[in-house]
Amino acid sequence: MLDADILKKIESLWHRKITRGDFIKGCVALGVGVGLSGFLFKALSRYEAFAAIGERRGMKEARFYRKHGDSVQCVLCANHCVLSDGQRGFCRVREPVGSKLYTLVYELICSAHIDPIEKKPLYHMLPASRTLSIATAGCNSRCKFCQNWTISQRPPEQTTNRVLRISDLVAGAVRQNCASISYTYTEPIVYYEYAVDAGEAAHKAGLYNLWVTGGKINPKPLRLACKTIDAANIDFKGFDEKYLREICAQDLDNILETIVIMKEEGVWIELTNLIVPTLNDDMGTIRKMVRWVRDNVGKDVPMHFSRFWPQYQLRALHPTPVETLLRAREIAFEEGLRYVYLGNVRGRGFENTVCPDCGNIVISRMGYTVTGNRVSAEGKCGFCGHNIPGIWKKAKG
Repeated sequence: MLDADILKKIESLWHRKITRGDFIKGCVALGVGVGLSGFLFKALSRYEAFAAIGERRGMKEARFYRKHGDSVQCVLCANHCVLSDGQRGFCRVREPVGSKLYTLVYELICSAHIDPIEKKPLYHMLPASRTLSIATAGCNSRCKFCQNWTISQRPPEQTTNRVLRISDLVAGAVRQNCASISYTYTEPIVYYEYAVDAGEAAHKAGLYNLWVTGGKINPKPLRLACKTIDAANIDFKGFDEKYLREICAQDLDNILETIVIMKEEGVWIELTNLIVPTLNDDMGTIRKMVRWVRDNVGKDVPMHFSRFWPQYQLRALHPTPVETLLRAREIAFEEGLRYVYLGNVRGRGFENTVCPDCGNIVISRMGYTVTGNRVSAEGKCGFCGHNIPGIWKKAKG
């Protein structure tokens, strides 16, 4: 074991932005080496995570923090982490050096794919268009059912990363004929600086920006970010405070506030509720949730009820019964929501968009594939002319 004094000296070495070789020499001089190779490996992994940023791009000073005595307090999200040098935020990707807070993942991605926009899911935005999806390590929630836990629940030292400069990100999206960039897979809030800066550049290039988010963010940074966000799918994980706190490490009032603010700021929003058997499948609670949606953000907000499959720390549970999803869908319609979808239940027509006026299918889907589209670029039903809310025109550069 290393005593606290040596650990502190190693942390000091790590923050000096010295070369890898000098870092190793410094560790060895402190007695790290023989018999402590595992620790040295971890120290080097941590060093190289910084080197990937520091040497290629430079650690990016975080936004939304304040000094808190000898520490700093991050005020980006509801965790309000108070950190001293060498400590990581709850998100695993923010750390103070001296009196400044830094993001460790600026332009440092661990995942990038071209997806159909339906995968986000966003059903009322440019059907069948392509979106360039990116993510960095880290998340400010702790969902026990996370399907991307190998990157969301790990720090950047434990993910496979590469530098993706904003200029290359935007150029790549244009080159690949994508209509948008999606900040997704993990949580765009924890790579806020990258997502906001990239969003500004994307708009200049005629691209939309999409956030797939758990919504755990404070109002001031959210309103600023909304200037670059065109659409968002918000994971509305539940309407029960105990469930959100114990299963997701979230706060209900914070999530409700995020949904309302995004709506106020003109972001096109769609909501996804993953129904987990025995944990958040109470129909009375689901009815309260859809009533809140109706009364606070409107009847036209698309609601996606998604089927749970055993993942991460909830592998002992069974998949959500389809009957449970059907009942949730019924309740949403009973309470007045007009566009209700079921996710992870394919081949039954529950992914289709139906005109609430004439009852015809205006967008038919099979999984993530659009098989028919009768919504005009002006957002009108191709059968009766009823307005179908959403984003139907490509952005202009």
